[in-house]
Amino acid sequence: MELTTIWFILIAVLWVGYFTLEGFDFGVGMLLPVLARNDTERRVMINTIGPVWDGNEVWLLVAGGATFAAFPEWYATLFSGFYLPLLLILVALIFRGLAFEYRAKRDDDNWRARWDLAIIVGSFVPSLLWGVAFANILRGVPIDSDLEYAGGFFNLLNPYALLGGLTTLGLFLTHGALFVALKTDGEIRHRARRLAVPAVAVTALLAVVFLVWTQQQTGTPGSAVAFCAAAVCLVGAGLAAHGRREGWAFLGTFLAIGLAVAGLFLALFPDVMPSTLAGGTSLTTTNAAATSYTLRIMTIVAVVFTPIVLAYQSWTYWVFRKRIAVHHIPNAAPTTTQVR
Repeated sequence: MELTTIWFILIAVLWVGYFTLEGFDFGVGMLLPVLARNDTERRVMINTIGPVWDGNEVWLLVAGGATFAAFPEWYATLFSGFYLPLLLILVALIFRGLAFEYRAKRDDDNWRARWDLAIIVGSFVPSLLWGVAFANILRGVPIDSDLEYAGGFFNLLNPYALLGGLTTLGLFLTHGALFVALKTDGEIRHRARRLAVPAVAVTALLAVVFLVWTQQQTGTPGSAVAFCAAAVCLVGAGLAAHGRREGWAFLGTFLAIGLAVAGLFLALFPDVMPSTLAGGTSLTTTNAAATSYTLRIMTIVAVVFTPIVLAYQSWTYWVFRKRIAVHHIPNAAPTTTQVR
């Protein structure tokens, strides 16, 4: 197997890891005003992802760095053409991270409410725009013969891309609801489980339409298998949630997101950014790749350090595996303060 293909697969794996792990982070953030009734319950929800959210974002950093090093033309064209949506995602992630760190720095309801809003918006924006971005990559964008993006911002706001954004939004919200049900106890757990069942139904409808549309446009036999498996896992998650099996339900959405993302990359290969221009040039794993020497060095580094990172993150999840409830929160007297 060529090194370019290996690195395409590795980048796909990094994006699978990012969406399956950061996806429930985003879902928890978006559901903050829905599932929590007071500040103590909001603290419970935030604490479910507190030990892991920053580690989950490492997958995005590594995916971006690997793309820059292994496929510099892909990175350059992607960031020039998708500059505004990627900037909005970056700003949202920055404010979301600040909110996790600064929310508890002052004992003031208005102070906490503003940072809660930052968590909600900072989770919603990436959930929507990541789907829009990936849908446009699959659909193709105007790339000229010099491998430069030749379109504008509104080229990215097409029906297919917007459906992709709604699909990732629904998947992450459902994934987050099931994570809250899995990681909490008491009323929050019951609310999350009740919300997850209809959320799965709506998300499944969006996902099926989007994946069928994708398969018709650029699908391959491999992507068809992955998409069908993702649909089965999503339906299984809904059935498990209805049967109060939170662990199996969360595993179902985890696998559904992972298989769907893997299917998108299978549908994309060997392109990395198809061109929609008649005289344009599509970016492929060949013409967008770095030199073979660079890829060899990167492969050695990845073989050495990837198992270490995976082992450390697995250990983190194991240490913080227990459920959290209101009585675990210091000064847990409920208040009437709501997120504004």
